[in-house]
Amino acid sequence: MIRLDSLKFDKVWGYEKWLASTHKAGVQKEFLSALGGSYPLLVKIIKADSSLSVQVHPDDDTAVQLEGEGNVGKTECWYVLNAAPDAQLVYGLNGTYTAEELKAAIDANKLDSYLNLVPVKKDDFIFIPAGTVHAIGGGLTLLEVQQSCDITYRLYDWGRPRELHIEKSLKSIKNSQLDKISAFPGEFSCPYFSLEKITVNGGWSMFASGKNTPENCRLLFILDGEGVIKANGGTNEKISKNDIFALLPGEKVTVEGHLSLMKISAS
Repeated sequence: MIRLDSLKFDKVWGYEKWLASTHKAGVQKEFLSALGGSYPLLVKIIKADSSLSVQVHPDDDTAVQLEGEGNVGKTECWYVLNAAPDAQLVYGLNGTYTAEELKAAIDANKLDSYLNLVPVKKDDFIFIPAGTVHAIGGGLTLLEVQQSCDITYRLYDWGRPRELHIEKSLKSIKNSQLDKISAFPGEFSCPYFSLEKITVNGGWSMFASGKNTPENCRLLFILDGEGVIKANGGTNEKISKNDIFALLPGEKVTVEGHLSLMKISAS
């Protein structure tokens, strides 16, 4: 079991903390060494003081088409850790539009009227399939779980003078039916990752089964509370909010205390 140290990246809108990463843009060397290979997920905390750009990520096929062999897409999800009273985000478009219609709206600086704005609150869960137009609004702190990909295409940036990637964005957009935003149901699974929220009042333990391969690593992120954790009957280690641990295949972990945690696994 490894306690992972986050990597912080300051942004014009706030910051990101990469909690679990073997991606070349931010490698946790101890994590990579312990796994013996690349982890298929990237886990972050995103703190947005102001709105992020309106953006889209490619799916696996489009990532190869636009960026070359060896690239993967970016399906992701957000769990809302904290939200200002008026917090909202962009979750898809408010209708079905052609690339030509969206390009015309961007050129006319009127894309705002094509976006689906949704209010969110603490503990809400948002699934963002690759190809979904989206933007995190100001006043939000999120736990993000995603494919290990750092490809982001900016479609629109609220007038900020940053580079846009309009052509690639339009090629990546999928007008898919999106899930209704609501409180996290306790468990979620998709073809790339699964999450399970666990409440500990006393004690809880789990065994990391499967072959000794990177994708069978499990992550435990402490959402709230405090307690102790130990692996394979070893020494107790204190834990508290925002700590994250990587549990390797073949290890058994025990958690004691009063806390909630998110178990994250690659599918």
